[in-house]
Amino acid sequence: MAAILGIESTCDETAAAVVVEGRRVRSNIVATQFDLHAKYRGVVPEIASRAHIQNILPVLREALDSAGLALGQIDAVAVAHRPGLIGSLLIGVTAAKALAWSIHKPLIGVDHVHAHLYSVLLDGQADPEMPAVGMVVSGGHTALYRVAAMDEVALIGSTIDDAVGEAYDKVAAILGLGFPGGPILDALAAEGDARAIAFPRSMLDRDSLDFSFSGLKTAVLYHVRGKQGRQRTAADLTQQEIRDVAASFQAACIDVLLTKVRRAVQQTQAGSVIVGGGVSANRGLRRSLAALGLPVYLPAAPYCTDNAAMTAGLAYLDFRRGRFSRLDLDAVTSSRFIREL
Repeated sequence: MAAILGIESTCDETAAAVVVEGRRVRSNIVATQFDLHAKYRGVVPEIASRAHIQNILPVLREALDSAGLALGQIDAVAVAHRPGLIGSLLIGVTAAKALAWSIHKPLIGVDHVHAHLYSVLLDGQADPEMPAVGMVVSGGHTALYRVAAMDEVALIGSTIDDAVGEAYDKVAAILGLGFPGGPILDALAAEGDARAIAFPRSMLDRDSLDFSFSGLKTAVLYHVRGKQGRQRTAADLTQQEIRDVAASFQAACIDVLLTKVRRAVQQTQAGSVIVGGGVSANRGLRRSLAALGLPVYLPAAPYCTDNAAMTAGLAYLDFRRGRFSRLDLDAVTSSRFIREL
């Protein structure tokens, strides 16, 4: 019964978790930084790094206490060492190295984006049919993968500009709403008319699996400002108009995501779809995915946003094969996935 301690600090969540045999979550502790970044309407890297320094030890202690384990009972230490903000990554990677060295246990570095795909297996959820199309949708990532197995993943499509979660945050800022923007817009969209505004859907080339959301974001900005040079702000809109903007924007995002997933399924002959990342919690997206006509696997609510349980779970695949990292493991800002030609 291998118990792995996972550490996550890729962006603005400091997290630690204990997962047994890659599936059973014994603890999953997350310290968020929403209040620190809200007034900037986005994550400030320096502020995030300092908060990680303050949070890392209390979060680790709580994860072990909640799991009912002493540090010496851990079989390996896993850390998301890529991709992410370099300052944030360094805090988690340094803590993981120190812990692994001090208790003479293996260190396992994992890819944060890959871990989002693995999150659908946590807490005993069913195994997806393989091959599968994987989609990671979050504030920093929008990408498609061909998944032959949970440890055989290849990138087949990615965003050429904004991630979909980033577009949500920027549109929320345009509308004068809070941060993070995703949950706020999702709630407003449920009360709006998705057909009120014909926002553009960027599909790129006919067979393209890549994404682009910058044009959609700009279209929302121009709509809010008004036509013929008449300048206005979100304060000039009625509450119903704001709801309609949210609903129409969300409908455009979901149309693009589903179109690309369908293309990927056709091109890869996949038998199922795996979706991970913070935007996988979006209720509108979840409802639309149900209409794909094939099995769709989504994380349980605690594992949609950044967390360390998915890090520890994915690390178990390397642990059982004896694939360990060295103590000179680097923090790397880019993902390990390289587009296949």
